[in-house]
Amino acid sequence: MTGSSSNTGTAARRSFAQRVARRLFVRGLPPRVGHVAWGDLGRMAPLSRRFGYDRGGPVDRYYIEQFLATYQADVRGSVLEVKDAGYTERFGGDRVTRSEVLDINRENPHATLILDLNDASALPSDAFDCIILTQTLQYVFDLPPVLAHLHRSLKAGGVLLLTVPAITPVRTRDMTWYWSFTDLSVAKLLEADFPSRADIVAFGNLRSATAFLYGIGMTELKSSDLDHADPDYQLIVAARAVKA
Repeated sequence: MTGSSSNTGTAARRSFAQRVARRLFVRGLPPRVGHVAWGDLGRMAPLSRRFGYDRGGPVDRYYIEQFLATYQADVRGSVLEVKDAGYTERFGGDRVTRSEVLDINRENPHATLILDLNDASALPSDAFDCIILTQTLQYVFDLPPVLAHLHRSLKAGGVLLLTVPAITPVRTRDMTWYWSFTDLSVAKLLEADFPSRADIVAFGNLRSATAFLYGIGMTELKSSDLDHADPDYQLIVAARAVKA
């Protein structure tokens, strides 16, 4: 009887502890110190070192494309984009009358302007109705002159659609990656050339930022995982800046 009672008591305590743990999990409360279960994330290497391109697409692309879709009416007339014209074609369509592609790489068959943004003085003046500059400024060391040249290159009323990384893996093998950003740093960078004419938004939350760091693809997450915004966990920062 004693053994049976002891076993019953142990089972009851275990069942109670499990119920408490389930309640804590449902409420989103953290586990006790020393009782974190890492599961699939208990690893020193990411699931992908390609930002999740091989797992359904990078999480940051979800936010970049959401931002560009919001302001797709700005993608019109003469448009400049980096590397290729994919977003120009996707979001501009027949509103685009001239498409230019900027790259430092002369071997890029899509490039129509070959120049290094670290020396952007060769950009034409008053040339573009829209500049789409996604995830590029982290490769530029001296940022204020570049933003001044981008501003100069816009026509009056032209729009810069800018996105930059915040919480992110850093790819160091093929380029020099200098910066990560916050909404405050982007506001500071833009205020000299676009005073009071910039709309800035930060995207991301703890779950999407963690997924991005691990290389989990955006298709592996639910929309509810992605759409929640937590300003303490900024994954990318986007800005729409208009030339007066």
